[in-house]
Amino acid sequence: MENINAPITRFMLDIFNFLGGVGLLTRQVVKELFRGKFYGKLLIEQVFQIGTRSLPLIVVTAVSIGMVMSLQFGLGLEKFGGKLYVPKLLAVTILREIGPVFTSLMLAARVGAGIASEIGSMVVTQQIDAIRALGTSPIKTIVIPRVLACLIALPLLVSIANIVGNAGGLMIGATELNLDPSFYLLKVLSTSTLSDYLSGFFKTFFFAMFISVPSCYFGLTVKNGTKEVGIATTKAVVVASILILIGDFFLSKLFWIVERSV
Repeated sequence: MENINAPITRFMLDIFNFLGGVGLLTRQVVKELFRGKFYGKLLIEQVFQIGTRSLPLIVVTAVSIGMVMSLQFGLGLEKFGGKLYVPKLLAVTILREIGPVFTSLMLAARVGAGIASEIGSMVVTQQIDAIRALGTSPIKTIVIPRVLACLIALPLLVSIANIVGNAGGLMIGATELNLDPSFYLLKVLSTSTLSDYLSGFFKTFFFAMFISVPSCYFGLTVKNGTKEVGIATTKAVVVASILILIGDFFLSKLFWIVERSV
């Protein structure tokens, strides 16, 4: 019985340690964000690394998903004579769910792993200690630029993914489903509402925190050499992905309640 309970106890302790560590790190980020020197150049560099360099991956992912979803919706609805509803269904699905979630998952895989491994390597090579010895806060120079860069880059990438995803759906709608491109575009523009866009857009700020803060936390908690850098990188990607998927449900539920009450 003890052998069965030991892994469960260890797992629960790991969860509590993670929640406590992330909570403390978030408090430090908020505390140091509004005091002392602001490193604008570091922020711009991180926005480039996170946003611009992730753009090709996001574009390929978005257009592929848009094309696949358009084809699947078309083939499924064609049996019931509902092929004309493909533009509306695809646009709402991309704006509310597919665009924000898949973009965030791609960013978690690329950026989350990069942040955790980079910071972990800095810990192992004692660069973090050197920053402290120079009288500078590692939170100020390392964590805050990455968190803010994610908060800036992810909403912009999602906006691009929404456009590209619908463009991919339009291509398949015109070539495979024999829908008039002007009709397809008109249906997308006339049926998509501001609430559809904002529902997905506001999620991105939460998803950005789910990616950046845990990745920084796992990078900073590396202790025993380079072996733990790989472990921290894996944990960062897995935890960020889980938080995005679980958080998406609760955020969707919250926005649904808000929309009904308005």
